Amino acid sequence: QVQLVESGGGLVQAGGSLRLSCAASARTFSTSSMGWFRQAPGKEREFVAAINWNSGYPYYSDSVKGRFTITIENAKNTVYLQMNSLKDEDTAVYYCVVDHGVTPQAMSVLGPDYEYDLWGQGTQVTVSS
Repeated sequence: QVQLVESGGGLVQAGGSLRLSCAASARTFSTSSMGWFRQAPGKEREFVAAINWNSGYPYYSDSVKGRFTITIENAKNTVYLQMNSLKDEDTAVYYCVVDHGVTPQAMSVLGPDYEYDLWGQGTQVTVSS
């Protein structure tokens, strides 16, 4: 069974950086996009960024555009989220997601309630001021 394993979360001061990783244990389906959502305490899960598996085309939410960069390493079935200039409001559990049928932009519109192929377990990011 394919699994998504996230890593790289932790505690960082405001203005600092973290890099999240999401590794798929295998590719048993035709992947279209991989992305990240996040959920802060007491808030709904929200889209952060996604990337097209083949073209590497990224898409970002307005709240992270210019600060976060999503990249993909196809040979390792891994997607990365480089987070710079972190703010208090970036504190959340970050979830990786993969799907074979949606584009990165569609992922931002469909939101977290769509039935994506697979979700990761989540990794905590805490930004302290």
